[in-house]
Amino acid sequence: MAQEVKPYNEEDSSKKEQVTKMFDTISGEYDGLNRMISLGLDQKWRANVVDMIAATNPDTIMDIATGTGDLVIQMAQKTNASKLIGLDISSGMLEVGKIKVKKEDLDNRIEMVLGDSEDLPFENDSIDAVTVSYGVRNFEDLEKGLSEIRRVLKPQGILVILETSVPTKFPFKQGYYVFSKLVVPTIGKLFSKDKIAYGYLQKSASTFPYGERFNNILKKVGFNNVEHFLQFHGASTIYKAIK
Repeated sequence: MAQEVKPYNEEDSSKKEQVTKMFDTISGEYDGLNRMISLGLDQKWRANVVDMIAATNPDTIMDIATGTGDLVIQMAQKTNASKLIGLDISSGMLEVGKIKVKKEDLDNRIEMVLGDSEDLPFENDSIDAVTVSYGVRNFEDLEKGLSEIRRVLKPQGILVILETSVPTKFPFKQGYYVFSKLVVPTIGKLFSKDKIAYGYLQKSASTFPYGERFNNILKKVGFNNVEHFLQFHGASTIYKAIK
């Protein structure tokens, strides 16, 4: 079980409540700071996720923890899916996403939904493909969230997850340590409204059960054909699994 890491030192509120508060606060600056912190590489990694989904020709796609909607918009542009759903627990992030969806004239295909990844408002066996980009580490109950995803996926449906991980080989391991421990929190303190948020994001990434440990969790909740693909020597990892 992964160590629970919360954004704020508030004992009387849950991780879910604190994560919602944090993303509501940083919603307006999130995209720009993400580009800065990842040196723009996150866009390439998301494109790899889109390619994996597009290869299965899904008709219905759901992007969980969609944030401001970058990934669900890209999937609408690169697939023939008739219905796409961007779901997030943060209304602030969704409001930014809705503006982007409208700007791309995708209102007729993309629905932005306020919802909880651990209690998805969809029927069993109703979605062809699910994606999560840098969101599963924010689940309060990781196994419950993954089980909910499996529930709503159709048989043979695909799940693709992009999440942070930690490089294990020299010199990328050492470089990642310096960058994540010093550079990321410093950027957050300098440019973010929430001085704590980017410290939390770094810490939650470092404690997430990446690689084979996460593969085993996916298998435990019932997924098959579980694979993972390192991005930039392990700075992030893409996981693919089938119901």
